[in-house]
Amino acid sequence: MIFHKTKINGLYILEFEPMEDSRGYFVKVFSEKEFKKNKINFKINEVNKSFNHKKGTLRGLHFQKKPKAEGKIVQCIRGKIYDVALDLRPSSKTYGAWESIELSSSDKKMLLIPKGFAHGLQTLTENCEVVYFMDGFYSSEHASGVRWNDPTFNIKWPLKISNLSEKDKNWPLVKNEEIH
Repeated sequence: MIFHKTKINGLYILEFEPMEDSRGYFVKVFSEKEFKKNKINFKINEVNKSFNHKKGTLRGLHFQKKPKAEGKIVQCIRGKIYDVALDLRPSSKTYGAWESIELSSSDKKMLLIPKGFAHGLQTLTENCEVVYFMDGFYSSEHASGVRWNDPTFNIKWPLKISNLSEKDKNWPLVKNEEIH
C-alpha cells in the first residue's frame, strides 16, 4: 500500500500494490501495521456502503461534530465518483481548503479522510457503489453537514446535480463562521 500525501495535512490518497497473475490480482485493502509505519492511527469500527442509481447524484458534505468526529477511508467499488474532502479543523493552516480526486472501481485507489473534515461525492457513472471504512461509530446527534454549494468554499462539482437528498439541500450556509 502506497500513501500519497496531498496539499492538506493528514489527507492521503492510498494506492494499492496489486499482486497479479493469470487469475487476476490480490491487494491488501487495509493494514494497521502499514498505517502505523506511516504514523497514522486509524482503527476500523464500521464499514458502510452506498449505492447510487443516477449519474450526477451528490452525497454530502457530511461530518460528525466532536466528541464523535470520525475519519474515513473511501473506496469506489463499482463505477466512478468525484470525491471531495473539506478541511474544517479550526486550527488547521488549510481550514476551508478542499481536495478532490476521481475514484473508480478500476483505479485501485482510496481516499483517507481524517477527523475534522467534511466529505462529499458525486457519481460520474450510473450505478455506483462506494464503501466507507469508518474509525468511529455513527451518532445521529452529532451528524452535521455543509451545503454542497456553499460559496464560502466554492467547491466545483463536475456535473449537473441529478439527485440530492432534502437534508443535503438544506444544510445551512457557513458564511465564514467556523464549524466544529
